[in-house]
Amino acid sequence: MKTRIQEKFKSLFGTEGQLYMSSGRINLIGEHTDYNGGYVFPGAIDFGIMAAIEPNGTDTVKAYALDLEEYVEFSLREEDKPEQHWPRYIFGVCMETLKRGGKVQGFNTVFAGNVPLGAGLSSSAALESVFAFAINEINGNGIDKFELAKIGQSTEHNYCGVKCGIMDQFASLFGKEGSLIRLNCKTGEYKYFPFHPKGYRLVLLDTCVKHKLADSAYNKRRESCERAAAAIKKNHPEVDFLSDANRLWLDEVRGQISQEDFLRAEYVIGEVQRVLDVCDALERDDYETVGEMMYQTHFGLSRLYEVSCEELDFLNKLARKCEVTGSRVMGGGFGGCTINLVKEELYEPFVRSAIEQFTLKFGHAPKVYNVVISDGARKL
Repeated sequence: MKTRIQEKFKSLFGTEGQLYMSSGRINLIGEHTDYNGGYVFPGAIDFGIMAAIEPNGTDTVKAYALDLEEYVEFSLREEDKPEQHWPRYIFGVCMETLKRGGKVQGFNTVFAGNVPLGAGLSSSAALESVFAFAINEINGNGIDKFELAKIGQSTEHNYCGVKCGIMDQFASLFGKEGSLIRLNCKTGEYKYFPFHPKGYRLVLLDTCVKHKLADSAYNKRRESCERAAAAIKKNHPEVDFLSDANRLWLDEVRGQISQEDFLRAEYVIGEVQRVLDVCDALERDDYETVGEMMYQTHFGLSRLYEVSCEELDFLNKLARKCEVTGSRVMGGGFGGCTINLVKEELYEPFVRSAIEQFTLKFGHAPKVYNVVISDGARKL
């Protein structure tokens, strides 16, 4: 990838740009907790976006997407927002940097990536983060990394139409090799936890399923959580998010909210605690407990939050049958991947069974991604 980018940059612009990299991410546990003010537990992975960048002395950005073989130019004015979708990520990062008082000069860039698209590994956050990091460094803006993550998040909100949380951009920028990060989405506090599962592997199985109802269903679940939190707040004024509540307080309002809202809230309150339990287990190198918490999360996402699907549930049950240590749906749900913590000696038979049995039932094989926890945004 590096050689391809450098060769294309030289052929387009006649010089050699500076190389930057940012990563995709996994989330070991802590799903749908971000917008509820809870904890998430992501890590950067060894799939990412790489970009060659060099200032060009103008107020124009000249960008080439190597994987798409597409070239665009745009100026650094709000009214020049690109029509195509992918350049809006770069344009948005430039605009959000300028809004924060940062300097952005025109630049040439060629970029490419190996983050699987549509698999829930946050290729868009990796794209935003590599440009936020590079623009900040090239222009000497001195913007801290947390604000760079907010630049990526604001790009999604204001230029790409996605009201995402902060987790994906945070993981892309703060990722550290061999560590997962517990982030409190309410306070912004974070802590690194060593993740070195000797004798285990992390593997993602991608169902290749995308359900169109995901966006509207996501919004409905968010509204359910907000209604439940509002009902609890009447008795306990300190509750701003569901993460501030406990199960007893939820039980107090059971007759005042719908059964659906109750189940959504029950999942979230349980999931916030599971993140803390997994962190404690990792400090003891207790991967069996980590795995059991992953299975509990899948059960909650499938039965209480109802964001799984037949294909994901099939892979999760198969993982149990194959004695996989931990397995769950990863990401928003309704398709995408399961994340699996597998003992080395069980890896080959598990993957083989998953491919054979999934193909037999659904007519196509799942994609298999082995991931390693790696560093986030950096200059190469």
